[in-house]
Amino acid sequence: MIWHSFVSAAMYNAVVGIQGRYAPYRWNACGPRSASPAAAAAAAAHRVLLTYFPASKFRLETAYSASLAKIPDGRAKTQGLAFGERAARHIITSREGDGRFEPVAFTIPPAPGVWRPTPPLYKPFDSAWMGQLRPMLLASPDQFRPSGPPELTSARYAKDVNEVKAFGRKSGSHRSAEQTDTALFFTGALNIQEAMGDYAARHRFGIAETARLLAAANTVAADAVITAWDSKLHYGSWRPVTAIHLADTDGNPKTVADHAWEPLTNTPAHPDYLSGHATWGGALMRTLTEILGTPRVDLHITSEATHSTRHYEYADQYNRDVINARIWGGIHSRTASTIGNHTGQRLAAWALTHYFQPLHQ
Repeated sequence: MIWHSFVSAAMYNAVVGIQGRYAPYRWNACGPRSASPAAAAAAAAHRVLLTYFPASKFRLETAYSASLAKIPDGRAKTQGLAFGERAARHIITSREGDGRFEPVAFTIPPAPGVWRPTPPLYKPFDSAWMGQLRPMLLASPDQFRPSGPPELTSARYAKDVNEVKAFGRKSGSHRSAEQTDTALFFTGALNIQEAMGDYAARHRFGIAETARLLAAANTVAADAVITAWDSKLHYGSWRPVTAIHLADTDGNPKTVADHAWEPLTNTPAHPDYLSGHATWGGALMRTLTEILGTPRVDLHITSEATHSTRHYEYADQYNRDVINARIWGGIHSRTASTIGNHTGQRLAAWALTHYFQPLHQ
């Protein structure tokens, strides 16, 4: 989502800087009204991608040439290309020193309830830098940080652990076949970019509407990931697999240790609270409902993990599945997923009142 946000923000500024209609993203430049917005969008995307992924130059140049071949040569194209380059340079410059890939240490000392590397690979905290990355829209990574996870001795904590223990285990679980399929569907990457592009094409969006949809969705989702990782760093709560293995150390009489317990899917190498997938999923769905003006999102989403496609008619259907999937997969507590999803939605509602607004012309 971080890279998608850079690209789509540059494309958005390139298009609305020529056509108007919507407020640019942290930029005031205007291009010639006679310029081609399609050429500007292509140039902006090409320049951003080439800057951050120089090893993919051949593929990028091939795709760029194919895009430009569809645009008639002439003054409009030339002007559009020049303005798109300007829009890209603005985004690239604005993201200098933003904290990408900076070393960030997890400093919470070991104790019951505190995250530690999980089996089978026992990898260290992955991508901790995202918790301190400068956001795209928010003032700081902790702007929407929620209150902490439940206390280890609480009834809510025990309920969370026991639910994952029963429904998220690799074998002998209470999951139905449909629940297993949902858990696996959300295990890998989802084709969200293609799904939004497909929506825009089927609903006959113009280039400015499409650019706005993608820029809003991707920048909000990026900030949702940053928000989730900020909470992971700040609270550092242990994963369900650790909670179940070490339940005899949590001081809660309603949890029982099972040292042989395994989750359905491998646990990612970062803390439980908040669930990144549920947080950015909530942010994405709220962004779409705000932009579209309806809870009907009508998305065809394909999972790289299962190679299957699901149609989500409404945002709440997606939110329900992404929350449940993390429990049924055995990798997140319900609290981490539910609070994450709600946090993402709150973040998106705020963002859409401050960015990507229609211009009154």
